[in-house]
Amino acid sequence: MLKPVVPPRFSPELRPAAHVLKHSVLAAEHAALSGIRKFLHTCGLTAHLAHRLLAQRVRVTRNVPYYGSGSHAHVLDVFQPREASFTQLRPIVMYVHGGGFEVCSKDTHWMMAQWYAHAGYVVFNVNYRLAPKHAFPKPLEDVCSAYLWVLDNAVRFGGDVRQLVIAGESAGANLVSSLALINSIERAEPFARAVFQRNAPPAAVVAACGLFEVVNAARFREVARDSWGITKLAIEQVSRAYVPHPRRNEREHELANPLHLLERRHTLHRPLAPFFMPCGTSDPLLDDTRRLAAALSSRGFEHEARYYEGEIHAFHAMWWRTATKQCWNDTLNFIARQLRARDARPSVAA
Repeated sequence: MLKPVVPPRFSPELRPAAHVLKHSVLAAEHAALSGIRKFLHTCGLTAHLAHRLLAQRVRVTRNVPYYGSGSHAHVLDVFQPREASFTQLRPIVMYVHGGGFEVCSKDTHWMMAQWYAHAGYVVFNVNYRLAPKHAFPKPLEDVCSAYLWVLDNAVRFGGDVRQLVIAGESAGANLVSSLALINSIERAEPFARAVFQRNAPPAAVVAACGLFEVVNAARFREVARDSWGITKLAIEQVSRAYVPHPRRNEREHELANPLHLLERRHTLHRPLAPFFMPCGTSDPLLDDTRRLAAALSSRGFEHEARYYEGEIHAFHAMWWRTATKQCWNDTLNFIARQLRARDARPSVAA
């Protein structure tokens, strides 16, 4: 077992790049991003202390490389329930953080991993390279690399790859949705082909408050009319950062927009994992969850969308709220049902 390592302060890979702000058209947006930067720095410094305070229930192995670049963007943390035993493997959650593809890290989202670990899962909380320096498809390439690493290494940490769930929120929901589709659609991109050829799809997908169509972010001026103007401009900034260049061919940006793949009824070569999509009704991204639910319904794919009245974007991180507790109960119940259903199916050789 690898020994826990105290993390360094945020590396340049994980800091919001200065030129992110060049596209900002309001001084308030500049101030907001500065505040976010300070908050993320604080989270990075306090994450290790938080792990130590909660160590009685969860064992954390930090900064495990999943790709040999030497970059802090290519590491993950492993959260194991203290009572975990290697005589009986536990189900797995691979968690992919949000942050508009530009900010945040595993260190800002350690609480999500803790909650899943408290529920009995072995959790792999993943870093990835950030836009705009590393635009699409680099973050998705990293998530695919992490997925393959988890398949190869989870047993070392007591995880059962036959019961692997992928989860994320916001930008992370986009990435895990694309990863689920990559497991079901044979594509030409090398990183996608490597995952498809492995033929080890997840048991379930948790895609919370996701941005499932990154291009055409100007649509939110209409579909999120009641949201603040700065919010809609921030969504457009996310779009420019993650997909900065016009497409050169029809398929180039498809995996940045998993909603397009489903709405345009692309052929799936394998069954798609069941989706759970929680979202607040006051979330400006609500329309994307509704559209994803409609696309999955139209194709007969198993899914469950839950809408929480009046809740804002990423409310599921606000542990003190009643709706947050309900959301986590709904999420864990959905996952448990899917894992029971997978166990009940006869095993089929690949």
